[in-house]
Parts: sequence; C-alpha cells; structure tokens
Amino acid sequence: MSDASGEDLAELRTIADYQFGAGAGAALFPRAGGDEPETERLTIHRSTSGRPRQVVATEGRVVSYGTDGRFTLGVVGGRRLVAGLERPKARVVVGDESAPFVRDGKNAFAKFVREVDPAVRPGDEVAVVLDDDTVLGVGRAELSADAMGDFETGMAVSIREGAGGEGDEE
Repeated sequence: MSDASGEDLAELRTIADYQFGAGAGAALFPRAGGDEPETERLTIHRSTSGRPRQVVATEGRVVSYGTDGRFTLGVVGGRRLVAGLERPKARVVVGDESAPFVRDGKNAFAKFVREVDPAVRPGDEVAVVLDDDTVLGVGRAELSADAMGDFETGMAVSIREGAGGEGDEE
C-alpha cells in the first residue's frame, strides 16, 4: 500500500482516458490541490510483484486494475466518472422502478434502460444511473448499446457493486 505518486497517477489517467474516453483520467484521479488537498489523496494497493491492484480514495474504492489492463469501477469511481464526463458517456440510464434493485447489487435489465452511451459494447465498464445522474451501481455491460435499446428481455448490465441505500453524494 502506498500513496499514489505523480508518475503513478499519470499512468492511471492515461489508461482511464483510453478505456472510458478523453477526460476520464482527470475525473477518476483528480489532481490534489485546492482548499482540501487531503480529500484527493489516493492510495494504491499493490500485488506482491508491485503491480497496482486497487486505487482507493478516502471515500472508498475508485477502481480495481485487472490483469487484462482494464479498470473495474467501484461506486466512488462511477460517481467520479459521471460527474466528470458529459452525458451519456460511460452510463446506462434506467427508470425509477429499477433503482432499489440496482442499489442492492442486482442486475439491470434491458426493458428498463431509458438511455445509454451509444459507444457501449459488451464487456465495457459502466455506471448505472437514474435520469438525474444519481449513481445506483456500477458493472459490466452484457449487451451493446443498440441491443439495450432494442431488447425487451435480457440482462443489460451485470452489477458488480450497488450504491446501497445511500444517495449520490458527489
């Protein structure tokens, strides 16, 4: 476990920009500074070989870094991504009827999808949000954006982590 250095953050930002699009790196891993630099402090948990495994902020896990070189989002990371990227980037919008289920970590189904980032492909990491961008959970897209809009049945997003009973506290 170590505090993230400038070099580490630059690499993490580059990976995030590649995976989620321009601006994602700055959204997920903001530069320390301002009135409260302590709130932007990030800790990197590493494997025994030194490879980054998780990036954690004071409010919780931002991302995990997979062996495939891609990030998996934590709820904190999902909130940061939604706040930092223009709609509809990296999000799947669902109706109110799905909110309690997704918050509890249950999957989001295609029939409840209202809007989706047109660039979403199966396997992509996404934040599942309400119309007002309240983050309900984060997970892996199981369908393409077109399929989410067209299908009346089937799982759209496999939820990895629900936001629980908490609201969107950005």
